[in-house]
Amino acid sequence: MGTTKTFMLLAAMTAIFMAIGYLVGGPTGMILAFGVAAAMNVFAWWNSDKLVLRMQGAQEVPENTTNPMLRGFRQDVARLADRAGLPQPKVYIIDTPQPNAFATGRNPQNAAVAATTGLLNMLNREEVAGVMAHELAHVQNRDTLTMTVTATLAGAIGMLANFALFFGRERAGLIGSLALMIFAPMAAALVQMAISRSREYEADKRGAEICGNPLWLASALEKIERGARAQINPYAERNPAMAHMYISNPLNGRGADNLFSTHPSTANRVEALRRMAGDMGVSNTPAASPRTSGPWG
Repeated sequence: MGTTKTFMLLAAMTAIFMAIGYLVGGPTGMILAFGVAAAMNVFAWWNSDKLVLRMQGAQEVPENTTNPMLRGFRQDVARLADRAGLPQPKVYIIDTPQPNAFATGRNPQNAAVAATTGLLNMLNREEVAGVMAHELAHVQNRDTLTMTVTATLAGAIGMLANFALFFGRERAGLIGSLALMIFAPMAAALVQMAISRSREYEADKRGAEICGNPLWLASALEKIERGARAQINPYAERNPAMAHMYISNPLNGRGADNLFSTHPSTANRVEALRRMAGDMGVSNTPAASPRTSGPWG
């Protein structure tokens, strides 16, 4: 159902793009604008992992790290990748107290996962495993590619909407051109957010399958939401356009599953995961391994 919904939303964004292109310059103008936007976004997609990791202040965790927490983190990510049938991704750490994580990379062979120091310090080992399984699910589902496609279309729509004010008056008139310039990018952004929310539900489901216990991820999401409200992620605040990449909104603690949110509400996600746990016959007990010497015990 999630994949079908994503396809329908992409089709809706494409329809918006096609309609604006026709009003601005007919078929020729539409093709030219799309070509420019596509070229810009292809460059961003090809270098997306490097750009995103640099903008979020991520540092790679080396294989020979002597830090026991980071060594255990790397080993668990490797085990989860093996369970998912994925190549081992590069592992990064972000030095911020806010608990959060994200995945990036254009395909499974060029993937990277990143977690904040706040995530490793606040969550126990099972909860961290649930979070990283979620991120590996994004890699496996090629959600980075999906979001790149939506970004390409959204960029093209924004470009055409600006052209509409100068070149679209003959077809749409001044008022119509102004309306296109204001509302078309807004509509594209709403569709883009809806696609992001849809992919989060799919990654929750697949991530729970990878780690083997939906309640680990459910417990982690609740802790992450509380931590995100209490702590500021300065890297995300400086680059708010990247907020949709994190497992939980790093910009605020908004809990409503509404049109303008980049993520589903945590309550909705936790409820779905608990239903999944019931279907799998998993005991309704959240992850609770002891933390006698840090999150890795």
